[in-house]
Amino acid sequence: MIPFLLIANLITFGVFGFDKLQAKRHQWRISENALLALSLIGAVGAAFGMMIFNHKVSKKSFLVKFILVVLIDLVLLYRLIRH
Repeated sequence: MIPFLLIANLITFGVFGFDKLQAKRHQWRISENALLALSLIGAVGAAFGMMIFNHKVSKKSFLVKFILVVLIDLVLLYRLIRH
């Protein structure tokens, strides 16, 4: 499970970086729904990607959705640990 989560977080981090690069170039972008779906699996990678690349941090609607995804992650992690 740990290798899967590590890889998922690295991929999510990379996708956030790639989307930021695409935004700077005014080219095709990754949808917010795709970024949030990846965040469901790799929340830590997404958070680091948001901070390091300064990506989506000023968009309040995305931040609210991201916080909900993190809360869902925490509930799922709690349930996984309890069972």
